[in-house]
Amino acid sequence: MASHRLVQYVGKRYGLRVSEGLYDRLNVYYFVEGWALNDRPRLAKVAAEEIARLVGDGDGGDASSEPIMKEEEILTFLDSDEGRKEIDDALRTLHDMGVHGIPKFIIEGRTVVDGAAKPDTFVKIFREIEARGRVTDGPVFGSILGLSDDVIQKGSHSKEMCDL
Repeated sequence: MASHRLVQYVGKRYGLRVSEGLYDRLNVYYFVEGWALNDRPRLAKVAAEEIARLVGDGDGGDASSEPIMKEEEILTFLDSDEGRKEIDDALRTLHDMGVHGIPKFIIEGRTVVDGAAKPDTFVKIFREIEARGRVTDGPVFGSILGLSDDVIQKGSHSKEMCDL
């Protein structure tokens, strides 16, 4: 729970590009390197290094005026309950939507697609949206997790990144 709260908090503070980068690093930390996510001092050190790299790499976070979180600040955050309600609410929403495992895709905030679905499933859904000419519902978790509309609109991938 603490690592989820941290990723959510980093998203609010620096934007989705930085929080997704931290999430990716924590996946390697846990699944590849084999470290425990409940080792808070080690987690704080790894998170501080990754946040510094992501915010200080010249590409900037979405809120680059924010000071870079240091290890001590992250450890204090991890030892608190800040963000717990938002994560609990998100988990409850996932449960209510019938999501009990990953990977899953949630499209238009209501259509749940299994991560192992065949490409035709996605093509059908996106063609229906295309025929409609608009997306009917937005992100379901933005408000639950306390993300501002500005952070959501900026997203995690710049046009420059997508053009590569």
